[in-house]
Amino acid sequence: MDKVKAAILAGQTVLGIELGSTRIKAVLVDQENQPIASGSHDWENRYVDQIWTYSTEEVWRGLQDSYQKLAAEVKDKYGVGLKRIGALGFSAMMHGYMVFNKSGELLVPFRTWRNNITEQAATALTALFQYNIPQRWSIAHLYQAILNNESHISDIDFQTTLAGYVHWKLTGEKVLGVGEASGMFPIDLSTKNFNAKMISQFNQQVSDKHLPWKLEGILPRVRLAGEEAGRLTEEGAHLLDPTGELEAGIPLCPPEGDAGTGMVATNSVAKRTGNVSAGTSVFAMVVLEQELSKVYPEIDLVTTPTGHLVAMAHANNCTSDLNAWVRLFAEYSEAIGVEVNINKLYETLYHKALQGDADGGGLLAYGYLSGEHMTHFEEGRPLFVRTADSRFNLANFMRTHLYAALGAMKIGMDILLKQEMVKLEEMHGHGGLFKTKGVGQRMMAAALNTPVSVMETAGEGGAWGIAILASYLMNKKENESLDQFLTNSVFVEQTGNSVKPDPDDVKGFEQFIERYKKGLPIERAAIDYLGE
Repeated sequence: MDKVKAAILAGQTVLGIELGSTRIKAVLVDQENQPIASGSHDWENRYVDQIWTYSTEEVWRGLQDSYQKLAAEVKDKYGVGLKRIGALGFSAMMHGYMVFNKSGELLVPFRTWRNNITEQAATALTALFQYNIPQRWSIAHLYQAILNNESHISDIDFQTTLAGYVHWKLTGEKVLGVGEASGMFPIDLSTKNFNAKMISQFNQQVSDKHLPWKLEGILPRVRLAGEEAGRLTEEGAHLLDPTGELEAGIPLCPPEGDAGTGMVATNSVAKRTGNVSAGTSVFAMVVLEQELSKVYPEIDLVTTPTGHLVAMAHANNCTSDLNAWVRLFAEYSEAIGVEVNINKLYETLYHKALQGDADGGGLLAYGYLSGEHMTHFEEGRPLFVRTADSRFNLANFMRTHLYAALGAMKIGMDILLKQEMVKLEEMHGHGGLFKTKGVGQRMMAAALNTPVSVMETAGEGGAWGIAILASYLMNKKENESLDQFLTNSVFVEQTGNSVKPDPDDVKGFEQFIERYKKGLPIERAAIDYLGE
């Protein structure tokens, strides 16, 4: 306790804050990179004018609330105020569309990664670059806005992501970490910067629009992990902590996306390592030894925070519909006068799934609350379907929804593992799906036919991951790579629980996924005939 207190007073702690899709979380770590305090703020995206969005007011309210809760915990646990911090980092959900004019004003409401409204642009850019450009990517949003002849296009002075926006407002620096940047626009692996040839191709593609800017002039600068990306200004310190307690001058690491912080939080930045984040969305990532043989629209190519190539199978939907069913069971319990702890309910229902048939009993579900690019749906309709002779019981119902949460991701991962023969020794899991010990791991191991481990720190998630990147900035030794730093200074005593794939589960999931793919026209019919 005295050692931690001394570190806080000496400004030797490190703070990481991540803006996730349902929670903004702040984590403070000590000199051993262990969490010593945290604070969080719950928030939800809103569907406004057919756009999934968060307001900038919500961004700053949530950041301030999470920071104040963390500072209050520091005061309560250690008896000192939080004034000086050694290093700081910000992360957020990747992709999306945030554009600003010369006065720094947001031109249109923030369009998040969840919007599947850029198919025309994504398809055209993929063909132009011969490089997969998913609908979520910032460049797809920009080009779609140009194709739509949206009035704000000529006023753009700066385009960035949510993490880049927060970092800019707190430091004045228009920069991004390379991993986050790789979800805006393709990265040239040799230069660790935006691909200059593709920028030129884009500028030529839109030359007939006579825009007053070139793409390279509105994109942020790219920085690698370990490089300083600015310092907290007086204005930024007050914006994060309106009480005035927090001192300015703190060095910041490059802002990163949730993919990069997930890699760091699971020690998955070296080649042949992989991790999977399963929460509101699910994305599995593998650090590649070589480039893929061809372009796959189902596979994103991004980078680690140090610029190594990563293949990502990303699905927009994971646990949202599953969570809705759990809340329905909670509502039923309340209706019959039984008070139930929500965590206990999750644990009970998840463990019940382990008693189900390996293939889910012939049941079928699609948890598409929003559109799903992996299976080519621009909108979503959550569905549960069964036949008259399906084995309809609670265990199969829960197993089916757990399988369905991973269905779209599995389609992408099968391309990597079965077609490209990518070598993967183990997947590291993190995110809400893995909170109930053993269950989410077992389902994921069945989906990937690969051992899945969950580390003790996995619950800290991306906020801890970006704190570790800030710690790398402050504490790395000369010429020490990020994977060396993680192995030597962060995960040296970390233990994890690993679950190997059960052959019956693997066979059952394969049966389920064939049913899942065969039933996709049912989802299409629901979208076509069941309107909003």
